[in-house]
Amino acid sequence: MSVILQNCRRNACRAAGAICLALLADCRNEAGPQETVQAFSGATMGTVYHVRVVGPSAGWNVADLQQQIDRRLAAINQEMSTYMPDSEISRFNQQAADDWFPVSAETARVVAAGQQVSRDTQGAFDVTVGPLVNLWGFGPPGRADQPPTDEAIAECRTRVGYTLLDARLDPPALRKHRPDVYVDLSAIAKGFAVDEVARLVEGKTLRSYMVEIGGEVRTRGRKPDGNGWRIGIERPVAGVRQLACVVELQDQALATSGDYRNFIERQGCRCSHEIDPRTGRPIDHALISVSVLADDCLTADAWATALLVLGPDAALSAARRQGLEVLCMVRSGERWVEQATPGFAARMHE
Repeated sequence: MSVILQNCRRNACRAAGAICLALLADCRNEAGPQETVQAFSGATMGTVYHVRVVGPSAGWNVADLQQQIDRRLAAINQEMSTYMPDSEISRFNQQAADDWFPVSAETARVVAAGQQVSRDTQGAFDVTVGPLVNLWGFGPPGRADQPPTDEAIAECRTRVGYTLLDARLDPPALRKHRPDVYVDLSAIAKGFAVDEVARLVEGKTLRSYMVEIGGEVRTRGRKPDGNGWRIGIERPVAGVRQLACVVELQDQALATSGDYRNFIERQGCRCSHEIDPRTGRPIDHALISVSVLADDCLTADAWATALLVLGPDAALSAARRQGLEVLCMVRSGERWVEQATPGFAARMHE
């Protein structure tokens, strides 16, 4: 995902991944007389994070806060990144034993949350999907020259399934039911990281902020002009960076998943990076983008992926069962149709 920060002089686009969100800041009256607006950014998880904080300047230091955030994000990477061979989750993936493997409380909590979404979607979301992601050329091993054979997909699917993995919170540990089970937290870890950055910001008694990592966003409070935080959702068109709509948030998180940024073209066919764990193949349906509002970003992140995999017929039904506010963009010929729950629609602006 990426972020577009709009200022008074020009529009600036920072490409940081697959789906484009935008923070639309009103440059007039940016800060009142008793408060300041601080904005800073940095690199993490193969993308970029942005933080914008509103509040009194007394009692905290922006450099100290950013250092704390950088250290926390580095620690999360060390726990959950499959791109780091010595990370906690990589060491779990490398072990062949089927006994309990001690992990951090954070890793156990994130895996347990993912397992709950798996149960709620009958496996449409699955943190064990990593072997299939790698097989199709979207994981740490890099792009594959050819699509996998049916035989390779069938073999790989024997290693995938949320019932092959257990998560225990006390004491925190993971356990696999096959030695070759491989956990990939890419569809949930950024959301957790956003929540952790928000927790650090609130620890400074700051009550108005926007935190974003690779397009996953969490907000609290309002901007100095009294408005909520305005976040733009991108048009679901490959090669185009334009806004489809704007959502005004207050005390909410937002995550978007789509199939139109990260894909591979092979023999005239486009393979999405979103792999359906139930079939072992890239999604191939009319639902091309899902945005989810939730109280926390971990929930929004995981469910954005889960609903995208479920497809147009099941996504809205699942969202209603879970009490989620969502926006689905469904392909219709050369265009798309927006389908939003009432709570999401109430926050949308042209």
